[in-house]
Amino acid sequence: MKTIVKLSFSLITAILLIAVIGCKNEAKGTNANNAGNSSSPEPKEQGQAFIEDDESKPTVLDIAIGSPDHTTLVAAVQAADLENVLVNAGPLMVFAPTNEAFDALPAGTVEDLLKPENKEALANILKHHVTPGKYSKEFLKKFKKLGQANDQNTIVEVKGDDVYVGGARIIASVDAGNGIVHVVDKVILPPAKE
Repeated sequence: MKTIVKLSFSLITAILLIAVIGCKNEAKGTNANNAGNSSSPEPKEQGQAFIEDDESKPTVLDIAIGSPDHTTLVAAVQAADLENVLVNAGPLMVFAPTNEAFDALPAGTVEDLLKPENKEALANILKHHVTPGKYSKEFLKKFKKLGQANDQNTIVEVKGDDVYVGGARIIASVDAGNGIVHVVDKVILPPAKE
């Protein structure tokens, strides 16, 4: 069974790689044809995250962008250039801190993290809020820890009907086309690297 899953994953990865290379080659051809026609620079917003599609179920990124309670999270994702990561096929589980959760951090923390020189640290924190898979709050009660996208683990605790991930309580959940968004009441900080 593991071999089939690995082969399926390898096949999907190969198809995505071919598609990306094809898109890059097409873009190069377009740029070469327009080289003499325009002196405008390449737009920064490139990739799957910036394709508009009214027919698909919203991605985890679309859900965050559409939420007035997650404007700080969206600004952080944009500052860390992680938009395209959050629209991949997934499935992804995103633990999305509210604006209030970011406001609870020590004064100046968010502003400092949004600076270009802190992009790597910000990306590490944001990746600590993402886990492969799509598990409901109820199903998460079976876990003791989760492996996060930044290659670190975070603890899962159950207190009554509440589920806490890295100390953050899940207060709502929203299905997405590429996973699930669990709204949390706290920013989940990764453990210090040894």
